[in-house]
Amino acid sequence: MKMKAAQAMVQILVKEGITNAFGIPGAAINPVYQYLKDAPIDHFTMRHEEACVHAADGYYRAKHEPALAICSAGPGATNFVTGLYTAFIDSMPVFCVVGQANTTQLTQEPFQCVDMPAIAGTVTKKAWCVMKPEDLPGILNEAFYVMREGRPGPVLIEFPLNVQNAELDFDIEQYVPRQIPVPAPDPEKIRQAVCMLKESKNPVIIMGGGCFLSECTDKVVALAEKLQTPVITTYMAKGGIPEDHPLNAGHAGIQVGQPIGNRIFLDSDLVLAIGNRFSDRHTGDLKTYIGQRKFIHINIAPAQIGLVFEPTLGIVSDASLAVDALLREVEAQNVGPINPERAKVLPELRKALERKTDYPDSPMMPHRVFQEVNQAFDDDTYYTAGCGITQIWGGQLQKINKPCKYLPSGGAGTLGYEIPAAFGVKVAKPEHQAVTVVGDFGLTFMGEEIAVATAFKKPIIVVVVNNAYLGLIRQNQKGYGFEYAVEMPYNQDGTIDYVKLGEAYGCVAERVFSPEELKAALVRAKASTIASGRCYLIDAICIKTQLCDMGGSIANIKSWAPEE
Repeated sequence: MKMKAAQAMVQILVKEGITNAFGIPGAAINPVYQYLKDAPIDHFTMRHEEACVHAADGYYRAKHEPALAICSAGPGATNFVTGLYTAFIDSMPVFCVVGQANTTQLTQEPFQCVDMPAIAGTVTKKAWCVMKPEDLPGILNEAFYVMREGRPGPVLIEFPLNVQNAELDFDIEQYVPRQIPVPAPDPEKIRQAVCMLKESKNPVIIMGGGCFLSECTDKVVALAEKLQTPVITTYMAKGGIPEDHPLNAGHAGIQVGQPIGNRIFLDSDLVLAIGNRFSDRHTGDLKTYIGQRKFIHINIAPAQIGLVFEPTLGIVSDASLAVDALLREVEAQNVGPINPERAKVLPELRKALERKTDYPDSPMMPHRVFQEVNQAFDDDTYYTAGCGITQIWGGQLQKINKPCKYLPSGGAGTLGYEIPAAFGVKVAKPEHQAVTVVGDFGLTFMGEEIAVATAFKKPIIVVVVNNAYLGLIRQNQKGYGFEYAVEMPYNQDGTIDYVKLGEAYGCVAERVFSPEELKAALVRAKASTIASGRCYLIDAICIKTQLCDMGGSIANIKSWAPEE
């Protein structure tokens, strides 16, 4: 049957499972909006195009279903780029559509015309421009496949205005979404891996974010329990094993790492790494990290095996299928607990090495903010985190007991991700609290999306760790022996008022100075968001110059927090 390409696109989006869209309409994309209007897709109008992608990203992280990010051409489309990069490096599938000028004008520098496939090529799995209406179904079919296949990630469709309005013969009943293959591991390599585990004395399992994507954290924990092997989670896998599980060895790393994770890793002789990337913030100094250890690296993307260093054994596989195979092979080889005495002392060691948080100071130690947040919310609460010193404290100090509840911008460290992503989470999981703990500077990146959350009655709770500094940049500058352009005293002295800012965006908002005030404010925030549907912002005034623990090597982390 004859229909406009814009109508065909919307029909395909629906058939591919898109039920939610985060976008900003505009002249170059309005033909698509004409058909979105009556489609079974809920649309949320955002206040900035970058936020469209972050919201769709947060939606996927919480629900494991892709959403649409859509906007017009030119500067609107280029605003997508930071969101695309954020999703791309963290392997989050987001389907993005942007408008474009007429195909006849593309070489004439018309108004709001920019080559988005060229710009987005390095921050998407693939980007297309639909030059002819009859090409649209095939391009979309491929795009949804590429987005989901292997290591997932965002894709982008550029849709010229005249092509949107052109007609094609199309029958949605003839459109068939492609099946996504799931790579299974080589059985011989699984056998080798289990033999290596049997021969080791102090193995450790690293659970990476790929275990969230393949939804196999419970299987990884079961494998650890069978072998009585400690589990280190990467930052992207925070919550994959409960905090008080006897085998939880926390994080390893040079920033969001924890003393227990670094200790257990350094004591290991074999590392079974599942669904991780060996990113630099995790490994730190590679010579120290690699040491004399053997490594088994399991990843769905062949390019990841050996990207940072060559493992002893590399296995290309979906994480879930690989862990299934390991469990079967462990049973077949009758592998029992490995070094159970080491496992027995892990809970006591974890407690002994835990960072102090119960500081009574007013203004507050940032550590105490996270203690109060940990105590205020249940295990089903979702958190988002962006970048900076506040994000590092969150990685070190937040207590997360379930997978896919702590949803950070990991690889990109994007200031501005936090609030729109929390809104996307709230759309995906409206029955749960969505919380972001953000710095006073970070709040000003995409903070306008608080208004969107309130307008749509998807309330989020924003806790501002207000230290009136670019804290992480100040700490970095200290290493060079200077400090410049990082102090922001006006963020605390009343010149800039985040309570009024929150209120202007529809929040209930308040400022607190002490742990007791913060505790009471968090109680009010929970009750208020449920009762009113409005967001809640708490401006928590903190000590200005507190540094965070970090170092260049996992064997040499400098602690800056006072012990007493």
